[in-house]
Amino acid sequence: MRRRSIIIGAIVIILLGGVSLFYLAYSGGSDVQVLAMVNGEKITVDRFNQEISKVKEPNRGIFKENPAKFLEGMIMRTLVLQEAKKQGLLPAREKKDPEASVSSDEALIKEFLEKRFASVHAVSRQEVETFYEIYKDRMEGKPLEQVAPMIEQIIRQGKQQKQLEQFIGDLRKNASVEINHDRLKKLAAKLPDSNTEEDFSKALKSRKPVLVDFGSNSCIPCRQMRPILQEIRKEHSGKTEVLVIDVYKYQNLAREHKIRIIPTLIFFDSNGKEVHRHQGFMSKKVILEQLKKMGVN
Repeated sequence: MRRRSIIIGAIVIILLGGVSLFYLAYSGGSDVQVLAMVNGEKITVDRFNQEISKVKEPNRGIFKENPAKFLEGMIMRTLVLQEAKKQGLLPAREKKDPEASVSSDEALIKEFLEKRFASVHAVSRQEVETFYEIYKDRMEGKPLEQVAPMIEQIIRQGKQQKQLEQFIGDLRKNASVEINHDRLKKLAAKLPDSNTEEDFSKALKSRKPVLVDFGSNSCIPCRQMRPILQEIRKEHSGKTEVLVIDVYKYQNLAREHKIRIIPTLIFFDSNGKEVHRHQGFMSKKVILEQLKKMGVN
């Protein structure tokens, strides 16, 4: 039961999170500007703004640039709520529960999904044995009987996850959804600036140490790095070159420099030779320590 609640709780977070991760800088009459109709129910700009006020960066910035993805999350949430109400479930506020610690929508979605998928998924012995054989090298030498309960839980969770995804997908497929694509495009924010392949080539020939962040606009750690890199670029102007390369835009550079994880920060000396690389988030202090080793004070 606890495992099922964890999975359903994760689905609730995804559905509600889709509503939370977006910001719309739009003025004038937003309360009557409809972005979508979901089975006759309006999704307006005002509803976007109410939810995004609760969100912190960098998620806000990422979804600000991709309103279509956010809108789809909001549509799915609306569909699940509509289905729950069809089944006779009432929001927490209508139940008059003064001790409710979660939003009425969140409580309603969770209650509905728990009832909808209350049955326990059967797992056969054959499924457990097959799973064990496939992932035997990760079992640290433990015999099947010792890890069988854990494997059974994993398989059961996977089945429930698949069933939930199928249910939500069917809701979307069978729904009547109308989207105002023109309005949606106007709400999209400009993508943050990044450097080009030409900038990269020029920097390596500048006779200065170079720091390059290979990342992506949709990568949370990458976005967390941006303010740090901007500070370093400003504080060490004229002493070092600091670049940001989008690995999806310049896949050839990513392949050439064997980028496997983003962000990956590569430090080049004044001759354009790689002297250090770091995978994942890197604090300003550690970056400056590495630059100091390269002669940047």
